[in-house]
Amino acid sequence: MKIRSMIICLLYSLVLSAQNKTSLFNGKDLTGWTINGTEKWYVEKSELICESGPDKQYGYLSTNKSYKNFELSLEFKQEANGNSGVFFRSSIEGVKISGWQCEVAPLNHHTGGIYESYGRGWLIQPDSTHEKYLKTGKWNKLKLKVIGDEVTTWLNGHQMIYIKDEKIGAGNGFIALQIHDGGGIKVRWKKIMIKEMN
Repeated sequence: MKIRSMIICLLYSLVLSAQNKTSLFNGKDLTGWTINGTEKWYVEKSELICESGPDKQYGYLSTNKSYKNFELSLEFKQEANGNSGVFFRSSIEGVKISGWQCEVAPLNHHTGGIYESYGRGWLIQPDSTHEKYLKTGKWNKLKLKVIGDEVTTWLNGHQMIYIKDEKIGAGNGFIALQIHDGGGIKVRWKKIMIKEMN
C-alpha cells in the first residue's frame, strides 16, 4: 500500500512539473519572437528553421520576453555547418548581442559550452570526451538550467558543463537562437520548452 501511494505521489509530481512548462514555439509561426539581422528564420513542417541568408552575417531570433531563472529544453538538428547557439540573459543592438551563449556547433566545437559574447569569450568548454554525445545529422536534446549565478547544460541526457559565475548572476534579458556568420548554415529546432523558476 505504501509503495502504491509513493508511485501515485511521484506521478502527480511529474504531472505538475510538466504543467509548469511553457512552449516558446507554437509550431506555426514566429509569434513571441523577434528577428534580428537579415538571415532566414521560418517554420516548416512544425519545425523552426534558421538558415544563412545572402549577407552571410550573424542572425538572432530573440524572445520578446526576458527570462531570469529557468530550465530550457529543446531539440536541434544540424543540416549543414550547424554553427549556432542558444543565448540567455541577453540584449541586442542591431546584431551585436551582449550576454551568454550555450554553444550549438559541429562535432568537436564545444556544444554545451558557455561563451560570453563581446566579453570574456569562452568561460567553460565541455571535456573533450563529452563530444561523443553529439549526434551529427540527427536530432539532439539540449537542456539548459540557469539559476542565479549557476548554469548547467546537458546534451542528450549527459551533463556537459556546470559553472558558477557572478557576472552571469547579475545578468538579465531574453533568450535567443543564433546563426553564426560565414554562410552555409542550416539548423532545425523543435519542442522549445521553458520552465520558469524562482
